[in-house]
Amino acid sequence: MGRLGPTEIILILVVIVLLFGAKKLPDMARSLGKSARILKSEAKAMKSEGKDDTAAPADPPSDPAVQKRTIQAAPGDVTSSRPVTEPTDRTTQR
Repeated sequence: MGRLGPTEIILILVVIVLLFGAKKLPDMARSLGKSARILKSEAKAMKSEGKDDTAAPADPPSDPAVQKRTIQAAPGDVTSSRPVTEPTDRTTQR
């Protein structure tokens, strides 16, 4: 299998437009962009949490089972930020 040339790329794009329609493509691209921004912000938050864990320990919350955090939306996208209840690290053994 060789590389894709300009003819093959154009043919693939035409097939995509025929399958999904020209009206749905901008919505799909917008959704993909939002998903990418959320993934990027979550990855950044996880990195910063990892750095915070290695730094000086912070005061523990009053009830560690109820830790709430808000996922920050991308700038200008206020509809996707929501409070999240994270699972605890406790496991039950029977």
